[in-house]
Amino acid sequence: MTYRFTAQLACGLDDPDQDDCVIAGVAESDDEGAFSLLFMCDFNEPDAQEVRLGMDTHCLVTPDQGTAYGCVREVELNGELLRVTLDPSSLDALGLTDPVVEVSLRVPAADVARMREVLSRILAYGRPDARPRLIQPWLSAAAE
Repeated sequence: MTYRFTAQLACGLDDPDQDDCVIAGVAESDDEGAFSLLFMCDFNEPDAQEVRLGMDTHCLVTPDQGTAYGCVREVELNGELLRVTLDPSSLDALGLTDPVVEVSLRVPAADVARMREVLSRILAYGRPDARPRLIQPWLSAAAE
């Protein structure tokens, strides 16, 4: 069954002087126990060790530090709905039971635009075979 939640927060962080890595995310709230999805990648191209360990792509982190690399298969951002489809083999690592997560975005449009901009770069990071498919409304909105 699709996991659904309403995000009150969205972010896109990509300042190498302030951030440890590139981060885009959505969260129910700023409460530590709130559900969230954080998409991440490094500022630099993957090094040999990251390639060897399979960490040469985007990373997704869920609450309780559930983490998987290259697990996002498809992303759609259509209006106020973000739909993320994950590789089923990553569900245990992420602490999830369904590969589809739908997020109803109740955040300012500027925050959604910033999250979309940074998330596009994160999902294009690293090896090409791990890059997810971006559904058409995402592409047209990102080109604006």
